[in-house]
Amino acid sequence: MKRESFPILEFDPDPTAFIDPQKLLKPMDIARRCVLCFFQDVLQQMQANGRFQIITHLGSEIGLAPVYEMEVAGERIAVVHPGVGAPLAGAFLEEMIALGCRDFIACGGCGVLNGEIGLGHVVVPATAVRDEGTSYHYLPPSREVAAHPDAVQAVEQALQKHHVPYVVGKTWTTDAIYRETPARIARRREEGCLVVEMESAAFFAIAQFRGVRFGQLLYGGDDLTGDAWDGRNWQKESSTRARLFQLAVEAVLHL
Repeated sequence: MKRESFPILEFDPDPTAFIDPQKLLKPMDIARRCVLCFFQDVLQQMQANGRFQIITHLGSEIGLAPVYEMEVAGERIAVVHPGVGAPLAGAFLEEMIALGCRDFIACGGCGVLNGEIGLGHVVVPATAVRDEGTSYHYLPPSREVAAHPDAVQAVEQALQKHHVPYVVGKTWTTDAIYRETPARIARRREEGCLVVEMESAAFFAIAQFRGVRFGQLLYGGDDLTGDAWDGRNWQKESSTRARLFQLAVEAVLHL
């Protein structure tokens, strides 16, 4: 492996890792399709309504994450909260793949870099700028990484069926929410980023490395387009979050 100036650029294509999720976890009787949902409030409500069955748990130092199963139109779908941030979310994606899932749709929120994207407006990331660390351990260095085209098409199909306005475009994935400086925001806008979040680039890279299909739905949350940050109470958009989860479920059924 070539020694680079910076360790993050030293990509190693060796598929064998010292700690391998495929060896740590045994495949189980689990749905092929999986929704990664960042909305804990929605998951809790679905469980309270009897829509979920807990089939196993993923674990980390922040505690156990239930893996749910639901049935829609006679089809089984696995559902899990992937945590927050690329390292944890990426590890949970790895573990869901190791358990047996193969087709993924994630739903979450994002910061808005384009003033035309209102609170709650749906964004479908087709590509992500790799400004985080996790993706560089799965693919050679590059500026961007793409979602699986089949998954993007499945998301669009669900949105169009229900006449939901949306935009397809580029997202900026960052590890440091408190380092989104004016200069970096301006640079990302110039290269076409519509929104910013913390996981997409890692998700897309891991999916490519493992040979699975992955797409994502986001909704416009906090606003980074003005002179000062505007949180817009984006996490209180309960109906939007519930709706996005249902659209993710429908989209994954198209895969």
